[in-house]
Order: sequence, then C-alpha cells, then structure tokens
Amino acid sequence: MLVHQHLRLDVCALRQEHVAWLAAQPATLLYCDEVFLCHAAPDDDAAFWLEQIMEDGTSRPSNLVSIEARVAGIDASLILCGHSHLPRIVRLSDSRLVVNPGSVGLPGCRISTPKRYHVETGTPDAGYAIAERRLGRWSATFRYVPYDPTRMAALARDGGRPDWASAIATGWVD
Repeated sequence: MLVHQHLRLDVCALRQEHVAWLAAQPATLLYCDEVFLCHAAPDDDAAFWLEQIMEDGTSRPSNLVSIEARVAGIDASLILCGHSHLPRIVRLSDSRLVVNPGSVGLPGCRISTPKRYHVETGTPDAGYAIAERRLGRWSATFRYVPYDPTRMAALARDGGRPDWASAIATGWVD
C-alpha cells in the first residue's frame, strides 16, 4: 500500500505505528466476494484510473475502454477506489459499478511528482459516497457534510503545504 508522507509528522498527525499499520495493509481487498477495494487502480496503487492527467496538469475523465481494461479478471459487482480525491461513478458496460467517493478531508491538491498536476472539487465539505444494492444492482449517492476546516487547514499550512491548506479551507487550490 502506498503511504503518502507529504506532511511532517507532529503530535496531531499519525503516529509511526499507524503509518506502519497502513503500510502493512494489502493493496487490494475483496470483501464478501462482491466488493473490490483498491486505493487507485486495481493494478497500480499510484495510478489515476477514472481520470487522466493532461499535459497542462489538469484532469479529465478517462474513457470507458481504458477504465474497463483495468478490471479484467475482477468479478466483483462493486469496485471502490480513490486516489484522485475526485468523486466519480462509472457504470461499466457489464453493469458493474465503480465508485470513487472523493475525499473527506482533502478536496484538492497540487502534486509535482512524478508529474505536475492539480485537482480540486470546489467545496471544502467532507465528501463520501453511500453504495446500496437494490434488485441485484448497485447504485451510489454522493453526500457532502459541512464542517469547520480551520484546524486542519492550519495543520497543513504549518506542515509546509499552503496548497493543501487552501484546498481544505475552500475546495480550491490557490
């Protein structure tokens, strides 16, 4: 599992045993034979899957052909992923559902390696998705919950990430 270390660890951040626990988790997991979980793409823990990064550093949705190419051999009817921090739902041609719930606490960021890019959702609200199965078919709904991001934005700023501080406070990367 990929563990990002963009912020300095301090008393409010994850302790080393938490980082070690996260690093020890499998890169993918099949839950109850029908829900497949991965951080980024099923075959690459650091790849953009539902989006692609353009030359100017912006993102745009990936096409269905490239998305489906990465689910070969996965029989799960619901596939949950993340990494891009952008909420997205994709219905595959065989009716399976891929869901990226977005981000609870970092609705945008600017990254410079391995390629410079930025993403932003436009809201500081905590985002998540609710997936439910009805009549044998999965659906998902995005939810956004307002919260006071002041403390987390200050932590990002103090950790040397003013771009994260901006995204946490506003949903936009300055």
